[in-house]
Parts: sequence; C-alpha cells; structure tokens
Amino acid sequence: MPGAKTAVAWLASVAPDPGSCLRKWERDPLGLALLPAGKAWDVLVLPNRLGRTTLDVFSRVLDQPGPVLAGSGDARTGFLVPAGTAARWLGTGVRTVGLGAWIVVPHPGATAYSAKVSSGQVRWLIPPDGTGTLTDPSLLELAMHEAAAALAVGENEG
Repeated sequence: MPGAKTAVAWLASVAPDPGSCLRKWERDPLGLALLPAGKAWDVLVLPNRLGRTTLDVFSRVLDQPGPVLAGSGDARTGFLVPAGTAARWLGTGVRTVGLGAWIVVPHPGATAYSAKVSSGQVRWLIPPDGTGTLTDPSLLELAMHEAAAALAVGENEG
C-alpha cells in the first residue's frame, strides 16, 4: 500500500511548481500547501454535522472513501471527488471547490496535527493514500441522503 511519500507526490502533482511543493513539505512535514482544485480533484464541502454523519455512513459501507479534510476549525468536512464534479453538482448547503479555486492542504502524513489557518484549522480525517482514489460523487450523494435522514430523525426525537 502506498504511503505518505506517494500521497505527497500525488497532491504536489497539481501544484504550479510540483518540485517546490515537494521541497516545502520535505522541510516542513507539518506545513500547508495552497493547491488548485479542478486538476486531479474537486472538493465538496459539507457543514460539519452533515459531513461527519456522511463519513460515518461511508465507514459502515466502504472500507475507505477517498481523502476527507476537516476545515474551518472542524466546522466543515471536505470530500475529494473527481475533477469536474463541482461544475455539475446541484445541492443545497454544499460548497463546491473546482477549477479556478484553491484549497489549503496539510501534508498527508500529518493527520494528528492541526495546522493553523487564518479562519481556523485544516487537517485530514482520511488522508490520501497516493493511489489517486477519490470519493465517488454518486455514492457521496446517497450517503448524504442517508445522513440527512438520520439527522432529521434525531432532531425529531430530541
């Protein structure tokens, strides 16, 4: 199974200067990189409650979805999905990050570390494995529906 070094190379491959990004992470493995979305992946960003519940649904059904980020002081959960998904996504309350946008990405080996960002923190909930595995948007949508239903039931019972 590929490790953090392969995941670093996979993430850095989308940077305008991949070599510079790799060198930066070699010097500071707890550091952050600003990477463009829309090349190898897009990001669908869900509010934390829905995002974490969706991730729980995935963990019951799949061994592992694609990479998942927590950001804005854990107020948001971002699923890395295939490039182009953001342009086609229709859904209320889901932010899309695609071509022309950039995201702050921590080193994939720094899962236990919460890197400071001006608006909070960003960290991996599920780091990339270096194979290029991404979350299937159709499965994500189904998991989101199940998560939303579970949250609605919980609110009605409480």
